[in-house]
Amino acid sequence: MKYLCLVYLDAERWAACSDAECADYVQQLAAGQRLLAAEPLHRTHTATTVRVRGGEVTLFDGPFAETREMLAGFYLVDAKDLNEAIQLAAGIPPARYGSVEVRPVRDLQVQGAG
Repeated sequence: MKYLCLVYLDAERWAACSDAECADYVQQLAAGQRLLAAEPLHRTHTATTVRVRGGEVTLFDGPFAETREMLAGFYLVDAKDLNEAIQLAAGIPPARYGSVEVRPVRDLQVQGAG
């Protein structure tokens, strides 16, 4: 089953982990055939939030959420169950400085697809 591991960090800890350390963990996951995708994100000031209401598109600079920790990156993993996904998320290096939200990925339910 696919799980998305969303990495959250506050601004003071954004660079707490080196790219090399994260790349090493990505290689471990890939070697174990657990990694589907992983990418770091630029800092939140580069974000643009898009909303559509009544057919009108509105843009906002930065993330929409007002939180201390911001989305810093993600790992999409293949795990047999939530327990294994949690174990994989615990190994993500930034988990020591921020938090990692683990969520199962669901398939779209579309009639006639398949």
